Amino acid sequence: MAKVEIYTSDTCHFCHAAKEYFKENNIEYTEHNISKDMEARKTLMKKGYMSVPLIIIDGEEILGFDKDRIKNLLNL
Repeated sequence: MAKVEIYTSDTCHFCHAAKEYFKENNIEYTEHNISKDMEARKTLMKKGYMSVPLIIIDGEEILGFDKDRIKNLLNL
């Protein structure tokens, strides 16, 4: 099974859509909410990103909710 992580914020519409998509497709993921976790915010910035969602699938970083790329990486 692929390792899936998502960096989110409380006010991000695309973050909520991505999590809903994962739930609908029974994809387990680890969430890092930058609204609540300052370490997650720092990590996101160290990676060079200032926006969310950042989805990481087996080390492959996807900025935004790119459903086609997610499907491809997860073989859906």
